[in-house]
Amino acid sequence: MIAEARKAFFVMFGFLALVWLVQLVNFADDYTPAREYGVVSEDVGTLPHILTAPFLHWSWAHIESNSGPLFIFGFLAAYRGVLRFLGLSLLVAVTSGLAVWFFEGGNAETVGASGLIFGYFGYVVVRGLFDRHLIDTLIGIVMAASFAYMLTVAVPGTPGVSWLAHLGGLLGGLVGAWLFRDRRKRPTATPPAPRGTTPLTTGTDNPRADLHKELGDLGLL
Repeated sequence: MIAEARKAFFVMFGFLALVWLVQLVNFADDYTPAREYGVVSEDVGTLPHILTAPFLHWSWAHIESNSGPLFIFGFLAAYRGVLRFLGLSLLVAVTSGLAVWFFEGGNAETVGASGLIFGYFGYVVVRGLFDRHLIDTLIGIVMAASFAYMLTVAVPGTPGVSWLAHLGGLLGGLVGAWLFRDRRKRPTATPPAPRGTTPLTTGTDNPRADLHKELGDLGLL
């Protein structure tokens, strides 16, 4: 897991660097790429832009506000496995983009990484429940309690914000937590010790064994 966490760090660092590089090009070209490669509701020609829109932003303030949450939630979503994370990212980009394409009113181009952020957030919050990992469950609880205010921009009411992109990304992240759940079989409980011997307490029958394993993976034991 430590090795995957290192990969996750460099993947998110590279992803964020790419987003900022695209922003430099976008700014230099007077935001023409954002206008040309955003998602427009019911415009069939912009359907492929579902995969390009998350890399584009309308302003420096826009990208700055997205960068921190993107790195934090992206890292937490990726540290259990980068390949699983890439599949999740594709799923979230599609669900977020389709929510905009089907339901957003007007002809405004929608761009930005916030759909991915909400997808990663939803994934991190519930992943531990599907994977039955105690550490991930605790992380999900902390993230949900700390960033619950984000849900206020996943519902109508905030001017200039595509709440549909946020809601679509959030739903994609929740679905992704189930689709990409850990399907490995859990080890069976240790059989009872023979009569006259001392039972071991370090096997899987120990209710704290899973926690000890998680902390050991993190190098804390």
